[in-house]
Amino acid sequence: MPTSTFQALRIWCLLLCVILILTTGCGTVKKDKLAVGLQSATNAYQSALRWGYYETAYGFVHPDLRQDKPLPAVLVGLRLTGYDVVQPPTIQGEETAIQIVTIDYLYEDRQVVKQLTDRQLGRWDEKLEAWRLHSGLPDFK
Repeated sequence: MPTSTFQALRIWCLLLCVILILTTGCGTVKKDKLAVGLQSATNAYQSALRWGYYETAYGFVHPDLRQDKPLPAVLVGLRLTGYDVVQPPTIQGEETAIQIVTIDYLYEDRQVVKQLTDRQLGRWDEKLEAWRLHSGLPDFK
């Protein structure tokens, strides 16, 4: 095999390896970006609910689901006494995530502690580059 052909083959193999590494790395970078963003979003949502910042929590709901709808009246006088993650956020499929939490709450005028399990469905919004809650706010009664 002539030297120039051998060198061309080596360059071709090296170029192919670089392309393979770069394309594999890009997929990992996107998955990491989604995972970090999901963890950040679920933590911020939990804090907003836990500390009574319901307008902030409502902001995590996808804009299409809260279209011109005011903050639900059911949140008036609501106080969370517990928020426990039963199933940590897991990405399922390409850009969908699920988290299951148990929320203890009461209404200040009634002082009766209630509990609900909330299955939170989130989807990555490519346009907004953020996780958005598609399951809506928990069903407080």
